[in-house]
Amino acid sequence: MRGWYRPVLSSLIAAAVVAVVPAHAGNTNEQPVTLLVIADDLITLDPALPSAEALVACGEEIIAVGTADAMRRLIGPDTLVIEAPGRVVVPGFNDAHLHPTPLYDEMSPWGTIDCSPAAAATIDRVVERLRQKAAITPAGQWVRGSGYQDTKLGRHPTRADLDRVSTEHPVLIGHSSGHVAACNSLALALARIDADSDDPKGGRFDRDAAGVPTGVLRESAVGIVTSAGPERPAPETATWIEAIHKRFDEYLAAGITSIQHAGTSLRTVARYRRALAARRQVRISAMLREGEIDELERLISDHGRGDDWLQLGGIKAFHGNSLSGQTCWLSQPYADRPDYFGIPPSRSRESLVRLVGRIHDAGLQACIHANGDREIAMVLDAYGEVLARSPRPDHRHRIEHASVCPDELVARIKELGVVLAPHSYVWEHGDKMEAYGAWRWDFMHPNGSALAAGIVIAGNSDSPVSAAVPLLRIQSMVTRRSAEGKVYGAAQRIGVLDALRAWTIGSAYASHQDHRKGTLTPGKLADFVVLAHDPRTTPADSLRTIGVELTVVGGHVVYRKEGSTLPAPIDR
Repeated sequence: MRGWYRPVLSSLIAAAVVAVVPAHAGNTNEQPVTLLVIADDLITLDPALPSAEALVACGEEIIAVGTADAMRRLIGPDTLVIEAPGRVVVPGFNDAHLHPTPLYDEMSPWGTIDCSPAAAATIDRVVERLRQKAAITPAGQWVRGSGYQDTKLGRHPTRADLDRVSTEHPVLIGHSSGHVAACNSLALALARIDADSDDPKGGRFDRDAAGVPTGVLRESAVGIVTSAGPERPAPETATWIEAIHKRFDEYLAAGITSIQHAGTSLRTVARYRRALAARRQVRISAMLREGEIDELERLISDHGRGDDWLQLGGIKAFHGNSLSGQTCWLSQPYADRPDYFGIPPSRSRESLVRLVGRIHDAGLQACIHANGDREIAMVLDAYGEVLARSPRPDHRHRIEHASVCPDELVARIKELGVVLAPHSYVWEHGDKMEAYGAWRWDFMHPNGSALAAGIVIAGNSDSPVSAAVPLLRIQSMVTRRSAEGKVYGAAQRIGVLDALRAWTIGSAYASHQDHRKGTLTPGKLADFVVLAHDPRTTPADSLRTIGVELTVVGGHVVYRKEGSTLPAPIDR
């Protein structure tokens, strides 16, 4: 067991022990048992009782964990019984950093064409798929795509490629990183970008040998082009809610019971409330954008931070750029470009300190995106300066990603009590690490070195940058092997139990919710997943193939795998 996990749960141990002794059965009239789950093993991730056979819940909460015989004695005539022989139960997965997108039909007015390697393996195929959308889109309106990978296509698409899609529509496709895009000539013309245009602060227009923009846009350059084009059609709220329910159904099928939306708005939070009122699926923790600090303060003052289904608190901010987009700012040059250090952050050191101080003084949690080592160092300087003048022991300020993180930065992170949400996407994006040089791989995506130092890590997908599939992400953390079979940074491999903890109690800790979720402990929420096989005994390179048979949120079955051989729940 790694160092950080024990102190996080030490206050819960006594309560957990009391809850599983037979004496607890005498109190069940006050807590009618609504759910009993029995499996080959419950991987509770609670050091007081690491393994069990069964749990019982009353409403949304677990009230006891222990042997199957002891738990059976607690049930009543209205208890729902789930028997899962040959399966294991783990706490519900908590994706600590992702960007939920409503799941629209690609050909709808607000749909985006999938240009990922699975859908479009060549540039010609990308062009073909975008042409299909252009054919049904009114002239002058955007044709948009997302998810292309330059390393899989062999290069970035250019304006010349996308001019083959249309010269009557502005066309733009986003890179899988979310920090780079490619557009056609009309989109550049609408933004008045040509050979004489200067690069924006914090961004860049790629150019050919003559200095003419190629259509590849990096960081802030993307926003300049998209904001100059026509306004995109917006769906009605009811349509948005229907589409977000479809996305959440995908999360439940992957065993995700909680999400942390990194960088959203109060408008979206209001929509989430309506979506949850219509159908409760996953629990949501919202990190608001930095421009909404004042509104967030007022909302929390008037109404509190929310409840177990929707919580407010963190502020997501950027101080740096992209690892997989190869724009993050480094102290030494990229391996494949000896004169290139990445794109510096647009924010000054003084501005960053002011922002962190504003968030900290408001009693909020700072969640700052930084990937390159120079970016991370600046964030740590800001955290150190603010905490020195205004200590707050349980601040749990975060760095999102912290991708290029040598040992000296890890030591500072530990000293300041900062929480990390590192990437776990080597499966999809290991090839992007080639640009950084093999000498860096053993301190990139520092899950292993952070755990060794006693730093809390929060499991996350950064979806749609990588798939919101926790078992694939866990495999990536354990093996550091890409889909092509190459290992990147074996020194950062971690054990499967440590990866499970990151995706459960680690993520709960990162959002100040470890008292309510993250372990199968009495008093916590009855959010859990029934897996077809035990991840502790499954070959590491096969972890992604473990089936999610059942997902339970708040004591209610919200997903059951089609064709599962798991017996259907029984009402008693």
